[in-house]
Amino acid sequence: MNLLTIFLIAVGLAIDAFFIAITKGIVIKSTVKHGLIIALFFGGFQAIMTILGWILGIPLETFVSTFASWIAFILISAVGIKMIYESFSEEEDDNDNFNLYEILLLAIATSIDAFVVGISFALLKTPILEPVIIIGFIAFILSFIGVYIGKNLGHLFGKEIEIAGGVLLIGIGLYLLIM
Repeated sequence: MNLLTIFLIAVGLAIDAFFIAITKGIVIKSTVKHGLIIALFFGGFQAIMTILGWILGIPLETFVSTFASWIAFILISAVGIKMIYESFSEEEDDNDNFNLYEILLLAIATSIDAFVVGISFALLKTPILEPVIIIGFIAFILSFIGVYIGKNLGHLFGKEIEIAGGVLLIGIGLYLLIM
């Protein structure tokens, strides 16, 4: 498999993480540290799940292909619903809305497709080191950029953008479900 193909696969895998990073940048009082943590989780899980898919390969192909969309839909939509709910909260939130558990769930949800790609690499007998590095790196970079974009959007639009971010997450979940 050539580098351009691997790069395009990596970008395709990272797009959902990018948009979710934007929504997290909107709702958290993000700092460079938060952006790095989110990017490490998203990039790290994209890489790890690709490796796991490659290692487990064929035995789990049927199970994962059957339920992957539903798992991603449920996890991502739940976070979107929570964002919308919290945007209607009467309390003014001066706290840092950075929730590591939520980031972990989103990282898992956005990397299920990387697991399936890892299975594909195993079926195609593709060496895994180069694709894993590229996939993890692209997801890291796009996620970090997404948090920065979200931070700037959040300051411009306030609570309305938080609602839009929640709706966007639900939309991404639905898209993954019907895709």
